[in-house]
Amino acid sequence: MASVGLEIAEERCVGGRDLTEPRLLPGVDALAYVRSAAGESVLVVHHFDGTPDTELATAPSIRAGRSMGGGAWWPTPDGSAVVYVGGDGNVWRQSLLGDAAEQLTNHGPERATSCVHVSPDGESAVYVIDQAEVWRVAFAGRDAARLDRGDADFCLDPWAGVDGSVRWMAWDVPAMPWECSRTVVRLSDGSQLEQRGIGAVQQARLLPDGHTTSVRDDTGWLNVWRGDAPALTEAHEHAGPTWGAGQTSYAWSPDGAAVAFTRNEGGFGRLCVLTPATGEVVEVARGVHGQLSWVGDRLAALRTGAVTPTQVVVYDTASWARATVAVGPVGEWAHNELVEPTLVEVDTPSGAVHARLYTADEPDGRLIVWLHGGPTDQWQVTFMPRLAYWRSRGWNILVPDHRGSTGHGREYQQALHGRWGDLDVADTIAAAHTAHARGWGEPGRTVVIGGSAGGFTALGAVAFEPQLFAAAVLLYPVTDLLDLAERSHRFERHYTDSLVGPLPEHEETYRVRSPVWHTDRLAHVPLLLLHGDADPVVPVEQSRVLAERTNAVGGRVELHVYEGEGHGFRQLPNQLDEYRRIADFLARHVPVASRS
Repeated sequence: MASVGLEIAEERCVGGRDLTEPRLLPGVDALAYVRSAAGESVLVVHHFDGTPDTELATAPSIRAGRSMGGGAWWPTPDGSAVVYVGGDGNVWRQSLLGDAAEQLTNHGPERATSCVHVSPDGESAVYVIDQAEVWRVAFAGRDAARLDRGDADFCLDPWAGVDGSVRWMAWDVPAMPWECSRTVVRLSDGSQLEQRGIGAVQQARLLPDGHTTSVRDDTGWLNVWRGDAPALTEAHEHAGPTWGAGQTSYAWSPDGAAVAFTRNEGGFGRLCVLTPATGEVVEVARGVHGQLSWVGDRLAALRTGAVTPTQVVVYDTASWARATVAVGPVGEWAHNELVEPTLVEVDTPSGAVHARLYTADEPDGRLIVWLHGGPTDQWQVTFMPRLAYWRSRGWNILVPDHRGSTGHGREYQQALHGRWGDLDVADTIAAAHTAHARGWGEPGRTVVIGGSAGGFTALGAVAFEPQLFAAAVLLYPVTDLLDLAERSHRFERHYTDSLVGPLPEHEETYRVRSPVWHTDRLAHVPLLLLHGDADPVVPVEQSRVLAERTNAVGGRVELHVYEGEGHGFRQLPNQLDEYRRIADFLARHVPVASRS
């Protein structure tokens, strides 16, 4: 156990184990989940009878999802085998007995397979290729056939129904899935129909009783629906934005009489259970939950929180008693090393901006304003060792949800349309002013940090009010909107159409809001840029050009490029270097008050 009151070492904040996709196995007294460590992922089978855990999906290894996402595996209906997506891009089936895995498809490795789901009759599986094609493979004969008509730009999360139908989520550019998406249904006779709401729809399922269910934001909030009406209408989100495959934020009971769902309460999470017949909602547990799975009298989930290291848990649905099956971090954390944030509202002329404040045990006037990426996203209150690391060094940390963030309803999320680089920057500046007015930090000792879209917003804040910040740290930041629109990966290549405006008619707006074209306004604040040279989302040239141009006009920019890294740093030595490099940079540019 670590000693409380000491600075947390960076070694404790990196590495460890990532846990994803816990799922109860039907007909078997067991649960399986994906565990990833040191670049290797396996499917761990946990037996409730005390039998030692076993490992599957090792040859080839399973292609793991991330965090609350998934789509990497699904059990057969009798629980005797698992079907999973391998690192080679193909679909495989393996017996729980540990026999060698059986290859079912031959698509990879140049194509990306995801979103596997096994049919209720156990005779086939559906899956997605390249987020664009829906396929089905029959286990007998291994015959694979494409199901979609090719008329959607993106497809995700197919679900095979008891009636032989298959439904999936689809959307077309320039819309992003949280803006406008639909459910496509392929009936057993091969005909196809579409189901649309007002805005976003995700996690479309068909229950055993024939009812359809999904998550939709027609009411202004992402709520669970059953059929053509919300199962529950409330001003809380029941899911996050669709940034990838396999989100499972709700689960119906086996008899369809109740539904467990996740609730976002200003960034805090809660697991709830609704009985639709009575309207009763039971608040089961605090903490951000995801990957829900309900079989028999058990509900499994991934659970995390500010003081809760990520864990796989199982609830007894009769008493809602909770048992922990696995914990992600390898080392222990003292309770006093972790704190829950305080909800904050920042007043602006156009409405309140939501934020969360993590207070240091011994604050000394230093403040980090830390911006999430996306920008259509949110840092929920999850286990984040990096925040504990900086808190242990005396920093208060303010995490704003600028307009455009998720978790606060569709209107708040859509407020950034056409205003990226404008409204988010204004909200960040307002958050910094509020922090200084309330004594959470001082202008000469405040740092703004952001990655990706958050780095773009951070640069905008520094350019517009440099006197607010002593320094800025930018991780793989967007610096050139025109270049981003042309060269980003397929999923986000049209994102700027809604965030800024369609090209070419809004080209001047792209230039006005791009930091790379206004480096003279960045020359007053020291900048640290960290970027991977294999980034497919934001090309590393964006950071190189920004650094060169800013230094040419008298700026103080330090740039470090990590070889072989993409959009985020995965290699352990580079993760450690990131912490140390930022700490060294801030020590040189932000004065520490005496604690004598």
